[in-house]
Parts: sequence; C-alpha cells; structure tokens
Amino acid sequence: MTAKLDVKIDNTIGPRSPGPSYQDLLDKELNPVPDSLRDNTNPYLGSENLSVERYLSREFHEQEVEHVWKRTWQSVCRVTEISEPGDTFVYDIVDMSILISRTEQGELKAFNNACLHRGRQLIDESGNYKELRCPYHAFTWNLDGGFKGAPCAWDFHHIDKDTFGLTDVLVDTWGGWVFINMDKNAPSLQEYLGVLPSHFERWKPENGYKMIHVEKVIPCNWKVGWEAFIESYHAVATHPQILPYTDDADSQYDVWGDHISRTITALGVPSFHLEGLTDQDVVDNMLGVSAMVARPNNALVPDGKTAREYIAQLNADEFSSNHDQPLDSFATNSERMDSILYSIFPNFAPWAGFHPNITYRFRPNGDDHQTAIMEIIVICQLATGAERPKDTPVRRLGDDELFSQAPELGESLGTIFDQDLQNMPKIQKGMKNVKSGELVLANYQEVRIRHFHQTLDKYISGEL
Repeated sequence: MTAKLDVKIDNTIGPRSPGPSYQDLLDKELNPVPDSLRDNTNPYLGSENLSVERYLSREFHEQEVEHVWKRTWQSVCRVTEISEPGDTFVYDIVDMSILISRTEQGELKAFNNACLHRGRQLIDESGNYKELRCPYHAFTWNLDGGFKGAPCAWDFHHIDKDTFGLTDVLVDTWGGWVFINMDKNAPSLQEYLGVLPSHFERWKPENGYKMIHVEKVIPCNWKVGWEAFIESYHAVATHPQILPYTDDADSQYDVWGDHISRTITALGVPSFHLEGLTDQDVVDNMLGVSAMVARPNNALVPDGKTAREYIAQLNADEFSSNHDQPLDSFATNSERMDSILYSIFPNFAPWAGFHPNITYRFRPNGDDHQTAIMEIIVICQLATGAERPKDTPVRRLGDDELFSQAPELGESLGTIFDQDLQNMPKIQKGMKNVKSGELVLANYQEVRIRHFHQTLDKYISGEL
C-alpha cells in the first residue's frame, strides 16, 4: 500500500519526505552519536536539467580524459597489496597506464608506465619485481625510477643516465588505499579529501583487508553506472525486495566542497512507501534478503525491542570480534547496520561503519565511452593485533555472468547488483531517444548526481 504524499517543506532547504528523518532515528540512539553523523548539510544545488550528450558524446568523453582523469586523485589499490619491496601495481585508466612500486627503502613511487626508449609499456601485470625492465630491448630502471642501464650502452652515449629517470606522478595514501594523480600541480590528497579523513577516523578503514573484489564490464557510460550508487530514490522501483527494511525515501544526502558527498540510508526500518509492517516483518525480510547481517535461526524480535534495535544487536554480536571492544558498548545502531555511503570525486565510493563495508569504483572500459568497468570491493575490519588475511585478488565476471552467480557476493546481495545492471544498458539506449536532449533530476534525492556534474563542469571549464 502506498503512503500519503504529504511532504515536509522548509523554505530554506526545500521539500523532504514526511517519514522520520535519519536525524530523528539518531535521537533514539543509546550510545553517543559521532559528530560526523550529526552533520546534516541540507544541500540545494538548483533544478537545472542535464544534457544527454554528457553520456553519449565522444567529444565529452575526450574532455573528461583531458580534464578529469589526468587531473584528479584516483584510488588504485590497497596499501597492503604493495607492501613489500618490489611489489608493483599496474593501474589503467582510459588509454593511460600508471605503475606504482614499493622501493627497497619502503617508499611508494608512481610512474607513467612507458619505456623511455621506444615507448613500450614497461610493466604488463601487477606483481613483484626486482627492477623495472622493458621486455622489448631490456632498458631497465630501479624501483625508485632511476635509470639502471641497457644493452649496448656504447650506442647511447647521448643519454644522460642521471636524468633518464622514469616520469613520476603523485602518489599518496588514505584509509588503507593508494591514490595517484597525474597532475603535478594538483592539491595534496589531504586537501582534496576535505572532511573525509576526520569523518572516517572513527571507523579506521586502514585496519581492514580486502575480502571480496569482483569486477565486470557493464554496457553503459561509466557515469550511468556511478549514478545508480549515489542515490536511493531508485530502490522503490528497482529493488522492491529491500523496501520492508530500507528507509529509502527518508535517506539523508550531504555534500562538502567539490569532491565529497554522502548518502545515509537507514536499515531495520520499513520504507515510507509501505504500511502495516510489524517489527517481526522487518526482521524476517532483512534476514532473508540482506547479506550484511547475521542470520540466526528463529530470529524473533524480543518484547520491548524494535526491529532496528534487534538487528543492530545481532550485528554487534557477529562483528564485535573484528574490533577492539564489543560494538554495543560504544557504536550506534546506525554504525552497526546502516548504508553510510560516501563518495570521492570522480569515481570512488566507500561505505562507513562497523561492519564489512562495500566500496564501489567505476571507470571507462579502456577508451570506450559506451562501456565501463564496475568494481565491487568489500573491506572487512580487523581488531588491533589480529592476523591480517591476504587481500583477495580481483575476479572479473564474464559478459554472461551475473553478480548473483559470484559466490563471493552471494545470491541476495548479487541480485541487487543484477537489478541495477538490468537498467544500465536500457538507460544508455533510452537517452538516445529523449527528444528534448535533457534529463530531469530530483532536487534533494538526486542532489549528489547534481553535485557530481557541477564538479565535473568545474574541471572541464578549468575552474578546478
């Protein structure tokens, strides 16, 4: 049954859903609520439409290559994936390739992945190398980028060994992730991330390990895929099975500066679009569908507890061993169960909280602006001093493989991604038939999409 369409209107911020807000739920927390969750920016960024050419045009793609991919900070891998001397990671974006190496002194260095002799790609695959040696003519560099030598050195007396080092790019780390930026004049990563490091200080993503990493080529422009994960508005039509325990319409949306935004969608609470659900209905549906909570047998909601409180306790019991103290002693219900999803412009979206956290990443599939690579990564946190499992390698799904067929994700979580995937090629095709040439956005529920495109425009225009 559909709920009434009355709306809350604040003249300073515009309409909001009439259901209980996320901040209303925080008011019921027993443990102290961190300031990061109380931050409620109430963004309004206008009501302008978007041109479909942003997704369809080859020219627009080439502007992105020049002004975005060459100038922004991008996550490439986990720090633990290149922790030993010689560990080298190859990161490809559009038609560019960057290699990141751990030197013998333990320093991280990043370089354009090209031999300075004849231009062959220097390193083809991530791995551990004693040196960076070109397979074509054996021109060789040290891990720190300094030139080591080449066969028949007598024929290259015009090369100055001291200045023939690899061309480096910026590299830095945050939250256990390695980031690169090809723009030598870019702001520091710390400045770029704005409020993010202070918000995540409580959740310590650097303590985690990569337990799942699945990627797939998807048949749409990378922004079509990206935008499906920075709004919850589509849940009512695309993911109806999660509505009994997902407060989709009352999600909170936030933006900070040009690079950071966030959606918080409360779980363990039925959607405002539904009526008549009991707390037991919420629990039964959540334990049957969600892959992010423990699933005991005979999960009956105790008298005096809400579904949200009960699920939060189940997660505290399940995940406390991953932390230095029991979660119910300090963590809010929200941090134990909700979808707290941040994004870093242009293409990196980590969840936050005290449970295994999904991270999304989208980028063009090579230099093809009509297909993209979608990555789903799950980071599991670890208590101080716990033995760290090895990060799982990426597994690429085939064109005909569904996310729900990936055993790492499981059928219920994978089905959610499959539902998103069903929309993506239809969006790419359908935009060609929008006669106005423009797309319409919600003012609040799709404000992160609007924020993303406004930042994108600033890079293309040279304002950033």
